[in-house]
Amino acid sequence: MQSNTIYIVLGVVFAIYIAIRITNKGKSSARKSRKFMGDYERKTKKED
Repeated sequence: MQSNTIYIVLGVVFAIYIAIRITNKGKSSARKSRKFMGDYERKTKKED
């Protein structure tokens, strides 16, 4: 059992890493879509 402990720990760390990557990818793609600002136009500044 002692020799398998390192593999179990590495497996858990890898699983956590994969879960974080998947959630960040989902948030990133949602942020890039910006559907709610699709027809937004920046107001021009009036210069005196």
